[in-house]
Amino acid sequence: MARRAADSGRVGAVRLGFAVAGGVIGAVAILTATSAAVLTAVMARRVITPPRKQPRVVQIRGVDASAAVPTVTLARDADAVLPGRYGLWFDAERGHARLGEIVDESATTVARELLGVDSGELRAGIRGRLSGWFFLGPDDLGYPYEDVVVPTANGPAPAWLVPAAEASDRWVIQVHGRATRRQEALRAVPVFRDAGYTSLLISYRNDGDGPPSLDGRYALGDTEWEDVDAAIDFAHARGATSVVLMGWSMGGAIALQTATRSDRQIDGVVLESPVIDWADVVAYQGASVGLPAPVASGAMHLLGSGWSGRLTGQDAPIDFARLDFVERAGELDVPILLMHSDDDGFVPSTGSRQLAERRPDIVTFVPFREARHTKLWNYDPQKWNGAIRGWLRQRV
Repeated sequence: MARRAADSGRVGAVRLGFAVAGGVIGAVAILTATSAAVLTAVMARRVITPPRKQPRVVQIRGVDASAAVPTVTLARDADAVLPGRYGLWFDAERGHARLGEIVDESATTVARELLGVDSGELRAGIRGRLSGWFFLGPDDLGYPYEDVVVPTANGPAPAWLVPAAEASDRWVIQVHGRATRRQEALRAVPVFRDAGYTSLLISYRNDGDGPPSLDGRYALGDTEWEDVDAAIDFAHARGATSVVLMGWSMGGAIALQTATRSDRQIDGVVLESPVIDWADVVAYQGASVGLPAPVASGAMHLLGSGWSGRLTGQDAPIDFARLDFVERAGELDVPILLMHSDDDGFVPSTGSRQLAERRPDIVTFVPFREARHTKLWNYDPQKWNGAIRGWLRQRV
């Protein structure tokens, strides 16, 4: 009887142990699932919400403006070591400087030529960010231009119109990327102008210049294309008979949506560091900050669900299948010039390469190796301008 009682006690203890362990595991599973759900909702919301601030990740270690060759010394990182000319935003975006080539470097720092300070007080000890924006406005280019307004469904969208050197009915409409503005595309104006194209640099819904949509959220190209469509109408009203679209980053996704959903004539598309497949980009971004793969895929599922607005603030779900131009490659029917760096660092070149492989009949692919995201002109302007110039020559 004593042994049975002892055995019974041990069995009870074991069962209790399993019950406790099961409870702990269940609690952990619930907490893990809850954390994953929260991360998924946060990531989904972040993907479509226009950021109020840009991350300042570059440390400014020193400034020598009085030297024979003025310099700025930066902490060494993937952007700081790139050859070429770049913009440097600092002082919470209130300051902007233009940087030239590297003049000295060490294991921890990079000294670059300081070409000029456009605004703000550039000093050591603060943080900033390197940008492909080298020009801040069309004034910097030295060409005549107009401030114009494109009527869109959400309201008037300001734009810059830079006429060709001689009267021309060929236009290029520049579509900037996510979390940037039309200044991004100023780098492309000279090469198009030299080729006889009038440039229209547009704003679109929720970009900070264009009118907001009702929900104030990006649709990643799924609705923004309508503003490009309105810009094509504007161009036609001003005498354009041939229109090329150029899209930068998310602007590439917008341009491709326009090319496949508009009933206007589009004669070609130029893509710089474009988003070809959002699944690829969201997965890459999630992995870059250490998030589990299911969080990224869950974020896309959430954004594509009809009930997602309660968590993300969006008015309508995003049709990601419609945004996937690896799978929709067969539907494209316009000539495309596609330029992308394999060391993009933000939008992987995988989708661009896959599109080029699937449609070699219409896609001219020009790869770069270490130019980083939307910095191809900055890194190698001769190659970049040459690619556009040669491609346009084939269109005439």
